[in-house]
Amino acid sequence: MQKNALHILLADDDEDDRLFFKDAFEEVKVQTKVEFVFDGLQLMEHLMNPDTKLPDILFLDLNMPKKTGKECLIEIKKTEHLKNLIIAIYSTSSSDEDIEDTFIEGANIYIKKPSDFNTLKKIINEVITLNWHYHTSGLNRDNFLLSIK
Repeated sequence: MQKNALHILLADDDEDDRLFFKDAFEEVKVQTKVEFVFDGLQLMEHLMNPDTKLPDILFLDLNMPKKTGKECLIEIKKTEHLKNLIIAIYSTSSSDEDIEDTFIEGANIYIKKPSDFNTLKKIINEVITLNWHYHTSGLNRDNFLLSIK
């Protein structure tokens, strides 16, 4: 793996979703290193470990055991060394309340988990090639919910 590979962390308790995600990243043309955690508690322990290299992008599922993605998001944004992490909410939920809450709490983008592999590859490609400096400086509701046609 290249030294300057994009470091991706997915927090998701669903094994099928993790495998789907891993397979899609293997087909993306950008060098990546993908890691997984299985619940919110494990995510926060991982991020708070001083030896952990923080990810370039955290894909965060909302519906996880032990600690929800929303609880993790709030904790991350209140933690000095984590508050600037790029966080892509990656959830089956498309509720307006979840989208609004995660926007207000400081997530960078909201992605509804797709059901087909090609759409997931398009989404991943879009997210990892975003100009995050531009995207986060102009964050608004119009560019928060990622829509792939």
